[in-house]
Amino acid sequence: MSFIDRVSGRLKKATGDLLGDRALRREGVRDERKAEAKDELARKEEELERQAARVADLERGPGRPPPP
Repeated sequence: MSFIDRVSGRLKKATGDLLGDRALRREGVRDERKAEAKDELARKEEELERQAARVADLERGPGRPPPP
């Protein structure tokens, strides 16, 4: 859940800043980066699925129905 990671990261970063806790701030930055990586992975997976569907359509050729 990248949304939860992002929110958690921001909270940790802010808390680390307020308390002067650099380790907590770094942990927050890591959580935010993890959320960004998860979002990027999801985008890439969606793109891959679209491309796979496109290839399957091309392999079937014109006028041929998709397999059941």
